[in-house]
Amino acid sequence: MELGQFRLGMRTVKTGIAVAICILIFHYSGRGTPMIASLSAVFALREDIETTVKFGKSRILGNSIGALIAALFIFIQGQLGSSFLIELIGIPFCIMFIIIICDGINYNSGIIGAIATLLIIYFSIPNNETFIYALERVGDTFIGTFIAITINHLIRTPAHEEVKEIKADLKTLDEEKAELEELLNDTKPKNSKKK
Repeated sequence: MELGQFRLGMRTVKTGIAVAICILIFHYSGRGTPMIASLSAVFALREDIETTVKFGKSRILGNSIGALIAALFIFIQGQLGSSFLIELIGIPFCIMFIIIICDGINYNSGIIGAIATLLIIYFSIPNNETFIYALERVGDTFIGTFIAITINHLIRTPAHEEVKEIKADLKTLDEEKAELEELLNDTKPKNSKKK
């Protein structure tokens, strides 16, 4: 359905359904906030099942790295004492450590997700919780990703919408390519004429 430049496609509908299912599961299971599961579902749900699985794996790996680093920092902070100075130095250090790890394993696409997970876990962790809380958040990632994959498998995008989405993605890529080429041309050194 389109209204001018605004459209409601199947991927949008499937994303809404996936988030609704996350909310329902967490509400009736008493699992807590569905924030990470919902974010994982939104991140993972793509135009087709293969891409959804790929992005889902990426989300799970990123969240696992972020949760592990968060749990380790919370443990270390518990040993050193919970002070503002340790937080002020430790959290940026953890972020740099995540970037180094992700870059070292050639997983640059997961850096933002891993850092987001670290920050969400660290700044929302209840008192007296550590590893279990972090592990539960990784579990939330699995739940959201599984829901996205299931929804994408059960609700197929009609072929004409897939073509529209691909064309829109190609248009965006062409625009980004043009911007990058323009930026590249602007940064080329100018040849100076010899006198």
